[in-house]
Amino acid sequence: MEIQYDINLIKKVLPHRFPFLLIDRVLEIREGYSKALKNVTFNEDFFNGHFPNDPVMPGVLQIEALAQTSCFLAYYAHKDNWNDNAQVFFASIESVRFRKKVVPGDQLILEAHIERQRGRFWWTRGTASVDDEVVCEASFSAVISI
Repeated sequence: MEIQYDINLIKKVLPHRFPFLLIDRVLEIREGYSKALKNVTFNEDFFNGHFPNDPVMPGVLQIEALAQTSCFLAYYAHKDNWNDNAQVFFASIESVRFRKKVVPGDQLILEAHIERQRGRFWWTRGTASVDDEVVCEASFSAVISI
Protein backbone atom coordinates (compact mmCIF):
# COMPACT_ATOMS: atom_id res chain seq x y z
CA MET A 1 0.00 0.00 0.00
CA GLU A 2 1.34 3.43 -0.96
CA ILE A 3 1.30 6.11 1.76
CA GLN A 4 2.36 9.76 1.62
CA TYR A 5 3.42 11.94 4.57
CA ASP A 6 3.39 15.71 4.67
CA ILE A 7 5.77 17.72 6.87
CA ASN A 8 3.55 17.50 9.97
CA LEU A 9 3.56 13.71 9.90
CA ILE A 10 7.28 13.64 9.05
CA LYS A 11 7.94 15.61 12.24
CA LYS A 12 6.08 12.96 14.24
CA VAL A 13 8.47 10.27 12.96
CA LEU A 14 11.80 12.12 12.79
CA PRO A 15 13.34 13.97 15.76
CA HIS A 16 15.12 16.38 13.37
CA ARG A 17 14.16 20.06 13.22
CA PHE A 18 15.36 23.13 11.35
CA PRO A 19 17.98 23.32 9.99
CA PHE A 20 18.48 19.53 9.94
CA LEU A 21 15.07 18.30 8.86
CA LEU A 22 16.00 17.69 5.24
CA ILE A 23 12.95 16.07 3.67
CA ASP A 24 9.78 17.95 2.78
CA ARG A 25 7.48 15.08 1.86
CA VAL A 26 7.50 11.30 1.87
CA LEU A 27 6.14 10.42 -1.57
CA GLU A 28 5.91 6.67 -1.15
CA ILE A 29 6.49 4.10 1.53
CA ARG A 30 5.95 0.37 1.50
CA GLU A 31 7.71 -2.66 2.90
CA GLY A 32 11.40 -2.38 2.04
CA TYR A 33 11.16 0.92 0.10
CA SER A 34 10.72 4.62 0.81
CA LYS A 35 10.80 7.66 -1.47
CA ALA A 36 10.98 11.29 -0.32
CA LEU A 37 11.32 14.80 -1.73
CA LYS A 38 13.63 17.66 -0.74
CA ASN A 39 12.98 21.01 -2.42
CA VAL A 40 16.35 22.74 -2.61
CA THR A 41 15.85 26.50 -2.27
CA PHE A 42 18.26 29.40 -2.34
CA ASN A 43 17.03 30.38 1.15
CA GLU A 44 18.81 27.42 2.78
CA ASP A 45 21.33 28.69 5.36
CA PHE A 46 24.14 26.50 4.05
CA PHE A 47 24.21 28.36 0.73
CA ASN A 48 25.54 31.45 2.54
CA GLY A 49 28.91 29.73 2.86
CA HIS A 50 28.74 26.81 0.38
CA PHE A 51 29.45 28.62 -1.92
CA PRO A 52 28.29 32.27 -2.10
CA ASN A 53 29.16 32.72 -5.80
CA ASP A 54 28.34 29.17 -6.91
CA PRO A 55 25.79 27.66 -4.47
CA VAL A 56 26.05 23.87 -4.11
CA MET A 57 24.19 21.68 -1.60
CA PRO A 58 26.87 20.06 0.59
CA GLY A 59 27.30 16.34 -0.01
CA VAL A 60 27.07 15.59 3.69
CA LEU A 61 23.56 17.09 3.72
CA GLN A 62 22.57 14.99 0.72
CA ILE A 63 23.70 11.94 2.70
CA GLU A 64 21.74 13.13 5.74
CA ALA A 65 18.60 13.52 3.58
CA LEU A 66 19.08 9.94 2.37
CA ALA A 67 19.56 8.78 5.96
CA GLN A 68 16.31 10.50 6.99
CA THR A 69 14.51 8.82 4.09
CA SER A 70 15.92 5.48 5.31
CA CYS A 71 14.42 6.12 8.76
CA PHE A 72 10.97 5.72 7.27
CA LEU A 73 11.80 2.11 6.41
CA ALA A 74 12.24 1.44 10.13
CA TYR A 75 9.14 3.42 11.00
CA TYR A 76 7.00 1.54 8.49
CA ALA A 77 8.24 -1.83 9.74
CA HIS A 78 7.63 -0.88 13.40
CA LYS A 79 4.75 1.60 13.12
CA ASP A 80 2.59 -0.30 15.63
CA ASN A 81 5.32 0.06 18.29
CA TRP A 82 6.73 3.49 17.24
CA ASN A 83 6.70 6.10 20.00
CA ASP A 84 8.09 9.58 20.70
CA ASN A 85 11.37 8.08 21.95
CA ALA A 86 11.99 5.89 18.91
CA GLN A 87 15.17 6.72 17.02
CA VAL A 88 17.39 5.36 14.30
CA PHE A 89 21.14 5.63 14.91
CA PHE A 90 23.44 5.21 11.93
CA ALA A 91 26.51 3.06 12.49
CA SER A 92 28.22 3.40 9.11
CA ILE A 93 27.97 5.10 5.76
CA GLU A 94 29.78 3.37 2.90
CA SER A 95 30.19 3.40 -0.87
CA VAL A 96 29.32 7.09 -1.13
CA ARG A 97 29.37 8.56 -4.63
CA PHE A 98 28.60 12.11 -5.73
CA ARG A 99 27.86 12.34 -9.43
CA LYS A 100 26.55 15.88 -10.04
CA LYS A 101 26.07 19.17 -8.20
CA VAL A 102 22.77 19.86 -6.45
CA VAL A 103 21.86 23.55 -6.73
CA PRO A 104 19.02 25.89 -5.74
CA GLY A 105 15.85 25.10 -7.66
CA ASP A 106 16.52 21.36 -7.81
CA GLN A 107 14.02 18.84 -6.51
CA LEU A 108 15.99 16.08 -4.84
CA ILE A 109 14.19 12.73 -5.06
CA LEU A 110 15.47 10.40 -2.35
CA GLU A 111 14.97 6.63 -2.47
CA ALA A 112 15.94 4.03 0.11
CA HIS A 113 15.81 0.22 -0.05
CA ILE A 114 16.41 -2.34 2.68
CA GLU A 115 19.33 -4.57 1.73
CA ARG A 116 19.10 -6.76 4.83
CA GLN A 117 18.20 -6.70 8.48
CA ARG A 118 18.97 -8.71 11.57
CA GLY A 119 17.03 -7.87 14.70
CA ARG A 120 17.51 -4.18 15.45
CA PHE A 121 20.33 -3.84 12.88
CA TRP A 122 19.49 -2.65 9.36
CA TRP A 123 21.45 -2.17 6.14
CA THR A 124 19.99 0.11 3.48
CA ARG A 125 20.98 1.57 0.13
CA GLY A 126 19.98 5.07 -0.91
CA THR A 127 20.05 7.10 -4.10
CA ALA A 128 19.31 10.78 -4.67
CA SER A 129 18.24 12.01 -8.09
CA VAL A 130 17.50 15.29 -9.83
CA ASP A 131 15.51 15.15 -13.06
CA ASP A 132 15.84 11.34 -13.12
CA GLU A 133 19.65 11.56 -12.97
CA VAL A 134 21.42 10.04 -9.94
CA VAL A 135 23.42 12.73 -8.14
CA CYS A 136 24.37 10.84 -4.97
CA GLU A 137 24.30 7.28 -3.61
CA ALA A 138 25.37 5.51 -0.44
CA SER A 139 24.91 2.42 1.75
CA PHE A 140 24.02 2.73 5.43
CA SER A 141 23.96 0.53 8.49
CA ALA A 142 21.86 1.49 11.48
CA VAL A 143 20.43 0.31 14.78
CA ILE A 144 16.80 0.91 15.66
CA SER A 145 15.95 2.08 19.19
CA ILE A 146 12.26 1.72 20.03
